[in-house]
Amino acid sequence: MRFRRSGHMPLDRRSFLLAGGLSFFGANLASFAAQASTSPTRRAAKSTILIWLSGGASHIDTWDMKPDAPEGYRGLFRPVQTSAPGIELCEHLPHLAQQSHHLAIVRSLGDFGRGTGDHHAGYYYNLTGHAPDSSFPRLLNARVPEPTDWPAMGSVVALKRPPHPSLPSAITLPHKEGAPEYTRPGQFAARLGLEYDPLFVDGTREAPLDFAMPALKLHGDMTVDQLLAKRELLASIDRAQRHFDDTPAADAYRKHQRKALSLLTSQQTKDAFNLHDEPPAMLDKYGRGINSMSMLLARRLVEAEVPFVTVFWKGDKELNELCKSGGGWDTHGNNFNCLKDRLLPEFDRPFAALLDDLHERGLLDQTLVLVTSEMGRKPKIGDPRSGGAGGAGRDHWTSCMSVLLAGGGIRGGQVYGSSDRRAEFPAAKPVAPEDIAKTLFWSMGIDDLTATDRTGRPYNLMEEGQPIVELF
Repeated sequence: MRFRRSGHMPLDRRSFLLAGGLSFFGANLASFAAQASTSPTRRAAKSTILIWLSGGASHIDTWDMKPDAPEGYRGLFRPVQTSAPGIELCEHLPHLAQQSHHLAIVRSLGDFGRGTGDHHAGYYYNLTGHAPDSSFPRLLNARVPEPTDWPAMGSVVALKRPPHPSLPSAITLPHKEGAPEYTRPGQFAARLGLEYDPLFVDGTREAPLDFAMPALKLHGDMTVDQLLAKRELLASIDRAQRHFDDTPAADAYRKHQRKALSLLTSQQTKDAFNLHDEPPAMLDKYGRGINSMSMLLARRLVEAEVPFVTVFWKGDKELNELCKSGGGWDTHGNNFNCLKDRLLPEFDRPFAALLDDLHERGLLDQTLVLVTSEMGRKPKIGDPRSGGAGGAGRDHWTSCMSVLLAGGGIRGGQVYGSSDRRAEFPAAKPVAPEDIAKTLFWSMGIDDLTATDRTGRPYNLMEEGQPIVELF
């Protein structure tokens, strides 16, 4: 399936960078005057870490368990008490249970019929806070990102917060979700422009400590010193051709060049991404897998004051056949064994370590941590596509899911809202993805959500939704 992003200039035009998603946060001086105001009762978070459980994590088997639901719904796992009185989690989350006093669990999130029940619409709705448009039910998983889409929450933060002096203001790791066959919509800046796209950083299961930025890879044998020697020549070419290239796309491209030079020569960039500097005990605390190291790298990046870091769960190909899942949390088959033996242990240790690590370093209060995904799982056990009840899987379910929040002014040790007795639909205090997005912006101190289009006309980036201020 081909990924179309019309309106984006090819990045290798008279360039020194390898095309592949070059994306940087650039300055928008006009927006500085419209920065978020912060009320006297809150202190804006400096950063957000968004952890995305790709595929759709089962809420009823993890953080919204229903032990009294009818057989065929409640599943095989037992709920256990945690460090937060009154909060129960799955028995297979022992590390997170010890950190639950930091957590706020929203158990009443639904799409209220605005989605399509498939992954692309779920990505878009939960990453942008905007309900999918009419093209989503028509195209389903063939619906690719479009330049007129609403921007990802991280791109909005990149627009509204002052630029980082040496690092991108929005970074995504350890992969671009959905590539290379197709790319999920909702993770780009879209109508805000390429300038506010996140920088995509690649990691692998084979070498989990070694992250690469393909967008910053030099052609051939060129070194950074050789690149700098060519800077004046490039500047001369730009000056000579400026009257031919006086377009928004060309201007964005020049900003990419300047930011690329800064990143390639920045010691802070090298330091932030060098996990080999971490003590062995810290690596062991998180666990040395790719998702564990992605969460550790996220901590290093917020320590370096990067405003927005997204961690997209990297699937394991071995789980594809075992769980009918594509390797991630999309457990159409063998749901319980896949969660118990693989997915929950791989999430539990590093996420608990991240919360504890941020707290110990005094960073949790200034860092909002959000765990979500595109959907929950169907509470009725048995997906017809993978053996029915005997296949022990759970199908897609966008009508109800849960979200975990911590830090960033969030009051830990609480549950907000509830689902019904079968975890099928929100019951008390229902919320939608736009409310979660508004809560994130509120935590980050962003109250002004205006932007300007290419003609200079102002528009509202998000009219829907309300922040859940009771969480703070």
